Order: sequence, then C-alpha cells, then structure tokens
Amino acid sequence: MTKAIGLYLFGVIAFIGGLWISQPLPRATLLILAAVVAGYHVIAEGVVETIQASKARHRFSPNIHILMALAAIGAIAIGSFEEASMLILIFAGAHFLEEYVENKSRKEITALLAMAPLEARRYGHDGEFEVVPVAELEIGDRLQILNGAQVPTDGVIVAGTASLDESAISGESIPREKQVGDEVFGGTINGQSTFDMRVTKKSDETVFAKIIQMVQAAQQSPTKMASVIQRFEPIYVKAVLVALPIVFLAGPFLLQWSWMTSIYRTIVFLVAVSPCALAASAVPATLSGISNLARHGVLFKGGSYLANLTQLKAIAFDKTGTLTEGRPVMTNSEFAPHVDQAALTAIITAMEKQSNHPLATAIVAHFPASDLVLESVRNEIGKGLTAEYQGHTYTIGKPQRFTHVDPIFRQRAKVLGQQGKTVVLVAIDQQVVGLIALMDQAKSSAKAAIAYLKHHDIQPVMITGDGKQTGEAVAADLGIEQVVTDVMPEQKVSIVKQLQEKMRPVAMVGDGVNDAPALANAEVGIAMGSGTDVAIDVADVVLVKNDLSRLAFAHRLSAKMNRIVIENLLFSMAVVVMLVILNVLQLTNIAWGVVFHEGSTLVVILNGLRLLLPQKP
Repeated sequence: MTKAIGLYLFGVIAFIGGLWISQPLPRATLLILAAVVAGYHVIAEGVVETIQASKARHRFSPNIHILMALAAIGAIAIGSFEEASMLILIFAGAHFLEEYVENKSRKEITALLAMAPLEARRYGHDGEFEVVPVAELEIGDRLQILNGAQVPTDGVIVAGTASLDESAISGESIPREKQVGDEVFGGTINGQSTFDMRVTKKSDETVFAKIIQMVQAAQQSPTKMASVIQRFEPIYVKAVLVALPIVFLAGPFLLQWSWMTSIYRTIVFLVAVSPCALAASAVPATLSGISNLARHGVLFKGGSYLANLTQLKAIAFDKTGTLTEGRPVMTNSEFAPHVDQAALTAIITAMEKQSNHPLATAIVAHFPASDLVLESVRNEIGKGLTAEYQGHTYTIGKPQRFTHVDPIFRQRAKVLGQQGKTVVLVAIDQQVVGLIALMDQAKSSAKAAIAYLKHHDIQPVMITGDGKQTGEAVAADLGIEQVVTDVMPEQKVSIVKQLQEKMRPVAMVGDGVNDAPALANAEVGIAMGSGTDVAIDVADVVLVKNDLSRLAFAHRLSAKMNRIVIENLLFSMAVVVMLVILNVLQLTNIAWGVVFHEGSTLVVILNGLRLLLPQKP
C-alpha cells in the first residue's frame, strides 16, 4: 500500500509537470506517465478483482476500475492526454482515500487472544502446585485461583468462596459471589479470596473461546448489504461495455457517419460515460461526513456504515456501561425512627471502607466522610460485613441473611427489588434497623437518544445479562418496550440474528468482550469509547465520549450525506445523458466533453464537501 501511494504521488508530480511543459512530445510523455504510474495499482487491482469475481460468480463481472482504464486509453487514443491523466488521478485518489478509511487493520482477534488466560495453577499428583499452559488442562483437573487472578477456564468451585467480576462475559456490572458447586467462567477476574475449582471444559470449548470463534465467523461473513453492493457493481460497467460496439456500428449504419467519425464519436461516448463524476459522488461526501463526526467524537471505520445508519430498523443496546453508567450508586437509605442515623451511618461508612466491593464504594461515596476506625470488621463472602463496636454487633448484608426482619423493611426491600435495585439490610445485634438500596443508573444522554430513535421509527431493544427485575426497571425508565434479560454472549448473537430476520438492518451498541460477537454480526456495530479494546476493534462505529446523543447526531448527518450522494448521482448521470445526446447530435467534441465531464466532477466534489461545514450535534 505504501508503494502504491508513493507511485500515485509521483504520478501527481508528473501530471503537474506535464501541464507546465509546452513542447508536445515531453508534455504527452509526462501526462501518459502520470496516468500509468498513478493508476497502476488501482487498475491492476481492478483486473485482479474482476478475474476473482468472475470465477466466483461463474460469469463475467467487471468492476468500475476496468471502465476507467478503457476511458483513459480511449482519451489517450484521441490525443486527450490531460483528460486521461485527470480521470485516473481523480479515480485513483478517491480509491486510496476510501481504502484508507474503510480498510484499517482490525486486530480484534489479536486483542481477544491477548485477553485470554495463558497459565493455570494445577494441583499435581503429590498435592504440590504446578504452573501449566491453559491449553494443557484436562477435564477434571483441580486448580487453585488466587485473589485477583484470572480464572483460566470454565469449571465449578470445589473449595472456598469467590467474588467474581464477570462483566467481560455476562455484562453484569456487580461482581457475582459464588460458593462451592457454583459455575465459573474462564476469563473472569477473581476478587479478594482464594478458591479451588474443577475444570469442566477444555480451553477451546469455554465461553471465552466461543466468543473468539463467533467474532472470527462474523468477520468472514459479509453483511447482506455488502453482498448486494458486490452483486450490482458490475451492472454499470457491463452496460457501457455493451453499448460501445452498438454506438460504433450505429454511426455508419443508422446515422450515416463515416467510419472515422464513428470511431471519434465512440471515444467521445466512452469519455462522456466514464464514471469519474459517479465515483466522486459518494467518496468526498462520505469522507466529509466521517471527518465532521470525528470532530464530534464519533468514529466510523468505513463509509458504508455511515450510509447504512439511516436504513436501520432496530438497534440492540447492551445495558451495562452503554445505557447505564456501569457502576452502582446509592439511591435509597431508610432507618428505624429510634436509630441515631448520624452515628449509624458513620459506623456503616467505617465498615464499608474495609471492603473493595463496588457496592461498598457506592455507599462510602454517598454518606458523609467519617474518621471512625473499626478494627473488627469481618467480610464474609456471600453474606456481608460484620463488626463489633461499643458492645454491639453491626451487620450489613443481603436480606436472605436475616431470619427476623420487620415487615416494614421486608416489604420495602421487596418493592425496591422490583424496581431493579440491589438491597442490603443493616442490623444491630441481629435486629434489622435500616436498609440501603443501590442501582446502576441510566446515563443522562440515553433517554434523549432512545426518544430520537423511536421518533425515527428505529426500534430500541435492550439486551442484558442482568436479572429480569433490574433489566425491565432500567428499560421502563428509558422508554424501551422490548428488553431481553439473563442473556449470555451466545444468546446476544442469536437475538441480533432474530432481529435481523424481522427488521434488517440492525445495529448493536455495546462495550464489553461479551458484546463483541453481536457487534460483529450486526450490520452496524457501535462501541462505547470507554469499552474494552476488543469491542472497539470489532465495532464499525465508536462513540468516543460515551455519549449516546452523538448517535442521534450521526443519524442526522447520515441522512444528510445520503441526500447529497443521491443529488450527486442524479446530477452526474444527467451530465452523462446530456453528453451522450449531444454526442449523437454531433453538437459536442472532446474539449466540451472534458469541460462538462470535469466540471460535473468538481460540482459533485464541492457538494460533498458541504458536510465539512460546522454543524450542531
């Protein structure tokens, strides 16, 4: 690619030199050299693609590169060297720019593999530990997972307890607390405990491995829209190729032209219908739209994704980190009337400071700062916190932990739970005296974005690994009617495919490793900028500032871009038709053909560049 760009730049220099030289032979030599050097890579690529497409489809499938080459050759044959060079330079330049934008190297598979666990601590026959590659693990092996370590493969806990960050697999923001007999997944991160597990799947059969396989499969399968474009691309070229001999023979036999006149008019026809303006109809507008969006924090990895944005019938959203902030915040705190709330909240804060659980972080952030230090705090995985202070036992834990709960608190916990909130109770000497509710709240930009999409008949669908109550509560708050909860990565892909069967094309918005397969399968994959490298690499669009209102802005700009492209196509085709008619009536010549043809090219380019003008998000 670097060599091809270098040759193209050399061709530009040769073209400029040819325009400055007045001597006919050196001028012609430089202009022809410019066309050959600048267009070599593009024309060669066109020939190769034509051969490959023809073999694959078992029929002649030329592309637009071939027609441009013929147009340039025709222009050279009649001595219009400037036209030949200009056609190739504009077309090749547009091709290189489009290739640069759309064909950036994607490293999603490399990123996924880099995140995959590599080693495991396995119990040997003598009870000693041995560090072995994950690929060598067998079903039934017993492993030790240290605190803060990555779970190497799928299995079940056989000893100890764990608090696992499964956000990369399930998308759920709050760590899962697990005990003996519970299933664990490879690629998840252990908390502050150590546990033993038994391997139940080989490394190539884990949920994480399936994610990698699905991303690979999706990247190798073009979308329906891409297939349609590939099928219909040769139609214009074939139509022109078929028309050439007809135009040539129609001159002497129908229009009473001489053979020399017919040859001249056939070449004029070829120059007139060369798709220089057609090629420029979309590329400048697309690149301008992409550049404008980039300035506003929306990165597109290809023009086709921007064009497809207005065609969307549905957008599937991951919940955690996409529609919500991705971290819990405290929403409610209620205490018994007889309790000294200031003293109690100081004790709660002191207890939670000694825990690194996300819920504890949210509680500490909410209550006033406290200098109280407790040295007897015990963190029991799966149960909660316990501390001794001034002769009393203080306990913070899940409602299931307490056998005797005042009906008022039990009812409130139930109501808050139905709202999708996580509830913990506070007890003094086993007597519940208060409750705290926390929730991963919706982003401020999400409601407006969802309302915009619905107004434009785009169906929002929320897909989440969270439970039914949490998922439906968030969906109701955002105004989303369709929500699917308790979803694993494999199901996300199938849900996207089900949506595609009913209302294709479909976009997917997500931020985690677990979203990567669905992002790759959707017609347009959209990643949040704060998401994992894998999600960003796989996605076709990245919202750098994690602002869903930018998605609405991109949709508006996409609609404007599509209108400009249609305007350009109609205008360029109108010029082609006009030149063809004038050519048949012998009212134009090569010079006027060049003026109108290149003039139309300039007009469509300038029309496309309107998208670079500042626009309000």
